[in-house]
Amino acid sequence: MKIYTKKGDKGTTGLLGGTRVPKHHIRIESYGTIDELNSFIGLLINLDESQWFNQELLIIQDRLFTIGSHLAADPIKNKFALPIIDNSDVKLLEAKIDEMQEELPALKNFILPGGSLFNAHCHIARCVCRRAERCVSHLAESEFVEPIVLQYLNRLSDYLFVLSRMVNFKLHKEETAWVPK
Repeated sequence: MKIYTKKGDKGTTGLLGGTRVPKHHIRIESYGTIDELNSFIGLLINLDESQWFNQELLIIQDRLFTIGSHLAADPIKNKFALPIIDNSDVKLLEAKIDEMQEELPALKNFILPGGSLFNAHCHIARCVCRRAERCVSHLAESEFVEPIVLQYLNRLSDYLFVLSRMVNFKLHKEETAWVPK
């Protein structure tokens, strides 16, 4: 399979199912942002030198690829069988969040990103996740999007926030509270 097809040279791209849309279409923006998020998750795996979270993050990468495949498919014309994402994926994130929060000190303030490189990148991934959620929410206003996709992204941003705290906790790094003037 060739990497380049030249079909997108005029600013369109193909969805699963054969429909061609402009590369700036909100569907493309949605799965492109999911791809960006997946790349940041890959970065987190490489920053996790102690491999505390690698297995969880690999599962998340797999789920993001699944979400990307759903968003890359024309909701009407696609005939390909897509991998499944369901409530058990959301429940897994919730269980991991609850597990981490049992170890963490109670959150009393907003906290500023940082304290460690790993933590800062968790926050960047969280922000990209929120942007992906906004894109998918926008798409869902005009085209069908499975509700589980938005649920998963919403829970994933929560997971990434708690992960950022857990990273600093495990690295014995202080959290910097935001204290407004």
